[in-house]
Amino acid sequence: MNRRHFLAAGTAAAAAARWMKAAERLPIRKGVLISMLPKDKSLGDRMKIARDCGFQSVEGQTTSDPREAEEIKKAADAAGLPIHSVMNMAHWQNPLSSSDPTVVEKSLAGMRTSLNNAKLWGAQTVLLVPAVVNPQTSYKDAWTRSQEQIKKLIPMAEQLKVIIAIEEVWNKFLTSPLEFARYVDEFNSPWVKAYFDVGNVVLYGYPQDWIRTLGKRIVKLHIKDFAFRKGQTSWPNLKDGDIDWKEIHNALHDIGYKGDATVELNAGDEAYLRDVSQRFDSILQGA
Repeated sequence: MNRRHFLAAGTAAAAAARWMKAAERLPIRKGVLISMLPKDKSLGDRMKIARDCGFQSVEGQTTSDPREAEEIKKAADAAGLPIHSVMNMAHWQNPLSSSDPTVVEKSLAGMRTSLNNAKLWGAQTVLLVPAVVNPQTSYKDAWTRSQEQIKKLIPMAEQLKVIIAIEEVWNKFLTSPLEFARYVDEFNSPWVKAYFDVGNVVLYGYPQDWIRTLGKRIVKLHIKDFAFRKGQTSWPNLKDGDIDWKEIHNALHDIGYKGDATVELNAGDEAYLRDVSQRFDSILQGA
């Protein structure tokens, strides 16, 4: 084989490998946020609609009322739709990075409730936005204060067998994949991992880069698209924005991610949810 034939064969082999990777459906369970389900329906009907639209799991939200938490569990069980994660709801108004002990205690209380919700519902994780950088809170203080408080929650997480999953959002914190990886690693605990949101980094990075950098630290995924047009940001339906979903598929394939990925978009009716589910299928297939 001469050099030209050798190079041609190598190029063909590489192209075939890329095609095989793209054609392989990712071993990911399709999740949906409970807040996306039609609000004019009963809990039971919401769960059944999610199931009938092709979703395989649901992400709940912090629920402080024990009776409501039990109703959510019963509705999910009846629909055969596991609740895989809990989105903590106390971290924005009451960030762990605050200098005010009262604010921090409210945030810790919200996390404790979320962890107990997860235990009741059989969820593996609680999503936590760890800190907010603002004029009152420096980046350094956000880092050290939030880590100090999260360490207080690790014993409870370990006891309940629920992972604290740190998410990156538009909070001027954890703004690079290297920092995100370091932040998680510094806990040196199997009970603190990364909840990676694909759409939240597009304005200042490439999600496929973050996925490969975070690697096995990623325990859960949020799936949403993102668009930046004429100076305006938006969260369009899946595959209507700026994200290169084939690159996301390839990156997730490369790190061997297996687990749940939850779509995070606006609420809608059954027809809308079916469309979202079908677009989600296309992403998982690498189409």
